[in-house]
Amino acid sequence: MDTTALSAAYDDLLETARTVSAADYERTPPPGEWNADQILAHLVLLNAATISAACSVTSGAVATYDNRLAQDTWTIDRTMSLAGGSDGMRSQIRRQADALCAIVSTLSDTELATPIPTLLISNDALLVDDRVPLAVLIDGLAGNELPGHADQLRTLLPADHVMLSSPGL
Repeated sequence: MDTTALSAAYDDLLETARTVSAADYERTPPPGEWNADQILAHLVLLNAATISAACSVTSGAVATYDNRLAQDTWTIDRTMSLAGGSDGMRSQIRRQADALCAIVSTLSDTELATPIPTLLISNDALLVDDRVPLAVLIDGLAGNELPGHADQLRTLLPADHVMLSSPGL
């Protein structure tokens, strides 16, 4: 599997997270939304689940994908604490991105087509409760999840802040 889009999505997310962290201040998220550290902790947890699913497939073990733990507030707070803050989480996400891209790039078409029992929840709404091919989960991370959270991070920047780089430039 070509990991160019996945790698680019991680690069954009991490650059955006670094920019938010370096900004003079962070805007308060709208009610019910996460701050920058909570977003990063959520992604650390999602990455771990994705890596676990990919490794399970390659080892022949039973793989599942369930994003509920990555939305649990206690677990998010614990992840932030263990990582030591924004810098630690960005570093962890970078290492996870490198690991996931390395794993995914070695998978066969058969492994990528492996259906994974998947449960995806967002804002307490059920999005997916079905078997989803591993490749579709990876593509969703690259095409939806990471860009969506990069956009969410951008909303935390001061209204007059200009990003020095943009995706695709």
